[in-house]
Amino acid sequence: MFDQPMPNRTSDATPFTINRSTLHSQLANSLREMIVETRIAPGGRVDEKALCESFGVSRTPLREALRVLASEGLVELLPNRSSRTTQITRQGVEELFEVISWLDFHGAKAAAEKATDKDIRRLEKIQQQMLRHYDAGERVEYFRLNSEFHSGIIDIAGNSVLSTVYAGLMAQAQRARYVAIQSQDHWDRGVEEHAQILAALARRDSEAAGRLLFEHVRETGQRVGQSLAID
Repeated sequence: MFDQPMPNRTSDATPFTINRSTLHSQLANSLREMIVETRIAPGGRVDEKALCESFGVSRTPLREALRVLASEGLVELLPNRSSRTTQITRQGVEELFEVISWLDFHGAKAAAEKATDKDIRRLEKIQQQMLRHYDAGERVEYFRLNSEFHSGIIDIAGNSVLSTVYAGLMAQAQRARYVAIQSQDHWDRGVEEHAQILAALARRDSEAAGRLLFEHVRETGQRVGQSLAID
């Protein structure tokens, strides 16, 4: 019943097959991507009927997916009304990135101390792919790899509690990060800062890696907060 193709987006895209046991989680992944990339605008109504038709599913797994996103702070479930995506506010962004920057500080320090040569090569590969997208002006593709780069550093730190907390906060922060790279100046600075962070990790300089990543993330939150028209 549910093993029919579902597109990655509501527009035409390459379909893929959903396994019944993972239907709601894959729906949550697709919806999360739509919300993060603001294809459903902050504060926008979630049109369940249209989404069900687009994905070829019933409302039951869709609503299960929306509950997952509500637990991540991306969706607001309203009684007897359509769900809405949560708003992005200046205060909320700055407070969120203040916490994430401290997690990144400790994560990068630990990663610099624990990273293997293989770990560094993996981050370098991600960085090279990001640079290709940057040179081509491909913001969405760059953005997705940017998330992988940051999460990869936290994973190297090897602290399961840190990884879990970080993943939960990053789910909320991704929309703000996406807003940030719409600014060419921010994008340019981000590329340069990533190179500095990676260099510090490669030479196993834990203090520099922690400080650079902390400043990079904190300033991202500040710049996005300042750019928001709502507060």
